[in-house]
Amino acid sequence: MTDNEAVTRIRTWAADRGSAGLRRWLQIALGVIWVLDAALQFQPYMFSREFVTGVIEPAGLGSPAVVSGPVTAASHLILQNVPVFNAAFATVQLALGLGLLWRPTVRAALAGTAAWALAVWWLGEGAGGIFTGSASPLTGAPGAALLYVFLADLLWPARGEPAAGAAAGSVAAAGRLGPHRSRLPWLLLWGSSAYFLLQGPVSAPGALSSAIAGLADGEPSWLASVDRATASAVGTHGGVISVLLAVIFALIAAAVYVPVATRPALVAAVIIAAVIWVLTENLGELLTGTATDPNTGPLLILLAVAYWPLASQDTASDQAHQSAGSQTRSVPSSG
Repeated sequence: MTDNEAVTRIRTWAADRGSAGLRRWLQIALGVIWVLDAALQFQPYMFSREFVTGVIEPAGLGSPAVVSGPVTAASHLILQNVPVFNAAFATVQLALGLGLLWRPTVRAALAGTAAWALAVWWLGEGAGGIFTGSASPLTGAPGAALLYVFLADLLWPARGEPAAGAAAGSVAAAGRLGPHRSRLPWLLLWGSSAYFLLQGPVSAPGALSSAIAGLADGEPSWLASVDRATASAVGTHGGVISVLLAVIFALIAAAVYVPVATRPALVAAVIIAAVIWVLTENLGELLTGTATDPNTGPLLILLAVAYWPLASQDTASDQAHQSAGSQTRSVPSSG
């Protein structure tokens, strides 16, 4: 193989010139979020030691050694030269975002998204705190970075003809996982979230109100007042709210396997994600100057859109049969 052939193969693999419609728009949305992440990573706070001691190191607290050990090791390494490491982190995220916005590098950017986000989830988010016993989907569990991994997989260029997306029923179903395996990330995400809500520290009567009240620190006065009002409204009913939400989350998780319930469940998922993002994630704390990403709310919405049924398999099959029938009738008989 010549050098030119090798370069051509690399370029062909890295590009995605076939994705269109909703899949392409979701790729663009993910790219915009990566660009936002890069902008947040370029904030002055991120170039200080406080970024490591206040954001990365605490992420490993309460987790088993297999999580806390690597987080601590990564923290010590970054502390050797925080500005250089942080500039590299921001540059990688900017490259991923721009790569998703530019067709010749979309596939490479999706592969990079999966690899980079998985590393960030483990080393920077402490696996989203899911092994601590106190992780809550209302405040960011199982970790925003893990949702980037799910999205990268689901938004991978569709197999076969573009029309396969409609036949499979959704962007996710038309991807490389196929219509059946593509449901597993959704089931895992919402099913585990239901479990997290039932953990003792999360479902305790005053746990939710305390978590929301704690968000007020560092926020603008108007958002801090919303936090205090919400915490007051929740009061000691956090346990009841957690149980009710756990039931709803479990139903949303299972709904992708029930065609008639899929659309209502996805609408509910979008509404819940928006409410969580505003009331219990404080818009990802974007206004504090210390946020590294917009948290899980916007990503949950993108995931719901990726699972939205575009057309039923029966409808697509009927259209194919009708098309085949019309073509058959248009062929003159030789007899």
